[in-house]
Amino acid sequence: MSDAKVILEEKVRPEWVDYNGHMNDAEYVRVFSWGVDRFMKMIGITDDFREENRYTIYTMETHVCYLNELKLDEPLEVQLQMLDYDAKRAHVFFELYGPDGRRAATSEQMLMGIDQTTGRPSPFPDEIFTQVEDLAKACMPDEKPAEAGRVIGIRRKK
Repeated sequence: MSDAKVILEEKVRPEWVDYNGHMNDAEYVRVFSWGVDRFMKMIGITDDFREENRYTIYTMETHVCYLNELKLDEPLEVQLQMLDYDAKRAHVFFELYGPDGRRAATSEQMLMGIDQTTGRPSPFPDEIFTQVEDLAKACMPDEKPAEAGRVIGIRRKK
């Protein structure tokens, strides 16, 4: 059975709290962006690797679902699941949890390997692809999360 992997632990910072008295929506996205940074390091795309190989990852698409408010100083953690991958893409799913395991938000993302010399998509280098495969084996869910693959729109009654 596969499990989500905790990749980030933090707390809600004062500058993240908006006029509604809770964490601003943009800060949820910031935390998920940090999750992408952690994902890159987990598969071997460190600062040194990026500079030496001129290879990185870009976020191509993201879908965020806001589920619960987070308040000042509340602890939070981000968990990662791999939904799919191929030679140059990773389809990842992040879950943001607040106190007492309260699910606060999700972020489904399509990430693409990029050759920085051309600015074009490029397959993962072999050593990176091996790490992507290993991570997928460790954290691919048995069932797709409910928020994954959702389409935004207003449902009309007929």
